[in-house]
Amino acid sequence: MSQADTSNGDRPTGASQVQGPYVLAGAIARPDPRKDPIRGDLAHIALAGKHFVPHYAVPQPRTVMPGGASLLTDPQDDAEELCVLMEGDSFEVLDEAGKWVWGCLSVEGPVGYIRADRLERLA
Repeated sequence: MSQADTSNGDRPTGASQVQGPYVLAGAIARPDPRKDPIRGDLAHIALAGKHFVPHYAVPQPRTVMPGGASLLTDPQDDAEELCVLMEGDSFEVLDEAGKWVWGCLSVEGPVGYIRADRLERLA
């Protein structure tokens, strides 16, 4: 009997076959929340097919306003600062909530929160 034999319905008999892009093949390394634009509820659209989350976001490009902006680990002023973005730097917004946005410099990171009033939409 071959692996492709499906005489018992839709399930193949014999050894299991890997099918499709998502496979339960064991543990994987957890994404780094400072480098990978992924949270439990949302991920950058470029990560579709690599990570499974309920929603994927197409980044909304913004520009850092004069005076720069701090990229923080959490949406609060006293959170750890990951880096400082300079005036004119581009930032990819993936989520906006109140006075904070969450996003990344690129799909490779860094990833964090910036006060929304430190960014402006591209013309």
